[in-house]
Amino acid sequence: MPVVDDKTIDFETIELLFFAYRDFVSDPDAILAKIGYGRAHHRVVYFVSRRPGMTVADLLGILQITKQSLARVLKELIDSGYIRQMAGPADRRQRRLYPTLAGRELALALSEPQSQRIARALEGFTPEMKEGVCKFLEGMSRSAKDQEAATDGAG
Repeated sequence: MPVVDDKTIDFETIELLFFAYRDFVSDPDAILAKIGYGRAHHRVVYFVSRRPGMTVADLLGILQITKQSLARVLKELIDSGYIRQMAGPADRRQRRLYPTLAGRELALALSEPQSQRIARALEGFTPEMKEGVCKFLEGMSRSAKDQEAATDGAG
């Protein structure tokens, strides 16, 4: 492993991201704890509500987890009436996921305090500043391979 110099590491941004994430998930965590769920349930309810009809394979790709990791959480959400699973119209083996009304309401209840937190943080930002924040977050979410491809294409 290469030797890393403390001066080359952006500890300030790392800490700001840590604290921002901790606080960003705190409100949904409190809501989920009351019904015996955790962050994995939040992610599933969120993405299924945002993209109704997505396949289990699509969800696995977004979350980048194994089938085994998703199976328990998905079963609990289906059994509790938050998610519906239906066979695909063309391929009956394909499983498509839809939020129930309760699932949509839960997703909205979890997203609302997060949306408020974002709005407060962006108060006074110009559209250009907001665009910069979005660009930064998109850059953070890309894999190293994606970033290399974007850099190669720009040069």
